[in-house]
Amino acid sequence: MDTRREFIKKSALAGLGMSFSAGSYARILGSNDRVRVGIIGFSDRFRASLAPSFANHNKEMNFAFVGVSDIWNRRRDEAEQYLKGKGLIDDSFFKARNNDELLDRKDVDAVIISTADFQHALHCVDAVESGRDVYVEKPFAESLEDARKALKAVEKTKKIVQVGSQRRSAPNYHQANDFIRSGKFGDISMVEMTWNVNQPGRWRRPKLVAEIRKEDTDWNRYLLNRPKVEWDPRKYLEYRLFYPYSSGIPGQWMSHQIDTVHWFSGLEHPRSVVANGGVYVWKDGRVNPDTFTAVFDYGPDNDKSKGFQVLYSSRMHNEAGGTKEYYYSNGGMINLDTNTISPEGGLKANAAKEMGMEANLLPAMKLGEAARVETSANTGADPMTSLHMRNWMECVRSRKEPNAPAKAGFNHSVANIMATMALHTGKRVTWDSTKQDVVVS
Repeated sequence: MDTRREFIKKSALAGLGMSFSAGSYARILGSNDRVRVGIIGFSDRFRASLAPSFANHNKEMNFAFVGVSDIWNRRRDEAEQYLKGKGLIDDSFFKARNNDELLDRKDVDAVIISTADFQHALHCVDAVESGRDVYVEKPFAESLEDARKALKAVEKTKKIVQVGSQRRSAPNYHQANDFIRSGKFGDISMVEMTWNVNQPGRWRRPKLVAEIRKEDTDWNRYLLNRPKVEWDPRKYLEYRLFYPYSSGIPGQWMSHQIDTVHWFSGLEHPRSVVANGGVYVWKDGRVNPDTFTAVFDYGPDNDKSKGFQVLYSSRMHNEAGGTKEYYYSNGGMINLDTNTISPEGGLKANAAKEMGMEANLLPAMKLGEAARVETSANTGADPMTSLHMRNWMECVRSRKEPNAPAKAGFNHSVANIMATMALHTGKRVTWDSTKQDVVVS
């Protein structure tokens, strides 16, 4: 089905006896050409992390912000003020009322998308079909239909798309992946992941909710393919608390962590998921849980005797345990909180001897130095995001595949969607590899 932008463009050109090509506005970049970048969505994430990360590299890489698209007039003005204050734009910077206006221009080569979670995939479709390279925030998609559409568009247009799974650009994660893929770690037997905070204000925007007016934005355009409902400033500004605009914890946090499982194991999706959760503490009208636990089964589809389990848990009302990622094998563990490989928990000589086996203990060693993953509301230009942004810039110029391509985004979306369906139905959800679809048991 055509997007609104495609329909309007094709209708107008048809009246002139012309046809519309998906790459109409693409230009071939020379090594000395400046890459002109449009901003789709001036979000808190963009202001706090993406813009500073861009500023770390844009002069060296010859990238420049040229305009912003945001359907709220206040955000457009804030973008201009913020970027001018940082010396990142000049007087030619334009403010588009919507993505149609931005993508219809000929002075935009690439875009950075940081809109609402459920909008990422469809905004990515519009951007690549108009001939633009894309940096798109995670989650890549919040519905399987949107995920399929976005992946198909990226593969068809062959545009450079980097999904905001920044762990894929961090040195310690690369070294963990190399160690596991080398066979020295042994088979992954279990993964434990947590993401815990104690933040009643996380994803809340009460001041802005009180200030925004429906007439200052475009509510119908905001909803895209979601059900047409009455104006609700909370669903506009606090969308991460409300399904189907966001899955909440899975889309925001688990998408980062479950992506490393796919990367390290080489597996594209879970075989099955069960999940539970609820709003146990922050009873502020939200729909998405403040506490969430999912158990995944991973392994080859054609060999059920092989595999491992992933235990994921997250809570927003007690930060004990923080953000943890532990990979276990029979010989020990990889701790991506302390960036260490250790023999902790491995098979010791006395236990092995009883079964006529040899001890199995990993060496103790450090992974590449990297900052701990921050879980505050504003992460800033953390090293991982900065490296990830640079990787995107390099790939826009080289045309090589970036560290977190659209396929990786599709895969983490499948895991998120399966977990969310398991939560909502209370049933076991599996993946049918033949039909490439989810099955609710």
